[in-house]
Amino acid sequence: MALSLREYRARIKSVESTKKITRAMELIAASRIIKAQQRAQASAPYARELTRAVSAVATFSNVDHPLTTEADDPQRAAVLIVTSDRGLAGAYSSSVLKEAERLAEKLRDEGKEIDWYVCGRKGEAYFRFRKRSIVRSWTGFSDQPSYDIASDVGHALIDAFLKEQGEERDVDEVHVVYTRFRSMLTQEPTAIRLLPLEVVEGTAAPEEGDVLPLYEFEPSAEAVLDGLLPQYVQSRIFFAMLQASASELAARQRAMKSATDNATELIKKYTRIANQARQAGITQEISEIVGGVNALADANAGSE
Repeated sequence: MALSLREYRARIKSVESTKKITRAMELIAASRIIKAQQRAQASAPYARELTRAVSAVATFSNVDHPLTTEADDPQRAAVLIVTSDRGLAGAYSSSVLKEAERLAEKLRDEGKEIDWYVCGRKGEAYFRFRKRSIVRSWTGFSDQPSYDIASDVGHALIDAFLKEQGEERDVDEVHVVYTRFRSMLTQEPTAIRLLPLEVVEGTAAPEEGDVLPLYEFEPSAEAVLDGLLPQYVQSRIFFAMLQASASELAARQRAMKSATDNATELIKKYTRIANQARQAGITQEISEIVGGVNALADANAGSE
């Protein structure tokens, strides 16, 4: 059943109001992306130098630290998922949750149980809706993460990894699932193993004739690792949060731009249909007037 001209005009007005909101959200996300990228770039030198320091200690010392020691038979893994606090970001949160489910399936195939740690209200709602337990969650900072939050998350994961029940660890592995920011158009869900620590720099075997650096650790290599490794874990988590923040804003800008474009097309469609309805109404009125005039003329002619 065709709608009246008044109803089409009401729909046009409603879509125009929605378009203003989506356009505003698109501009806000675009302005925040630059700041998020700058924060991620500013944290990169610190993370790089900290990685080199950890690599030096791990490579040129014979210390077996708890954070770098592999379990003989790992039975339980902790998985940290970094999602968003708000929606209207397209498939951003669902993509990282799907990546977490793929990781969970892989870990279960290896015979490991999973403890879930979640950042963001979307991830928290995902698990609560499915009535799946969460060890701990953090919310309210997804678009602007701070190092204090990353430190709190890092301490919780380190404590779970170092906690022992009898002679075995409570958690044997720690994984992080987040969205890596590649470009404005590409954001990639990524899963990394955080603990036991995998040092990727400085592990290559020296070639014959190479001069190896000499390191002296004070007060001891154990004390240096005790200070560096927690900082390293927290910096990796903070970097993941910054990457996720930039990815969330980019996804929201893209989603809001698509919504704005769809609203524009919908306004054009409703305007065209409303014009057709108005023209049909005018044509009908003219036809009724002409029909009335002809009927009146016929009646007058018959009376004569």
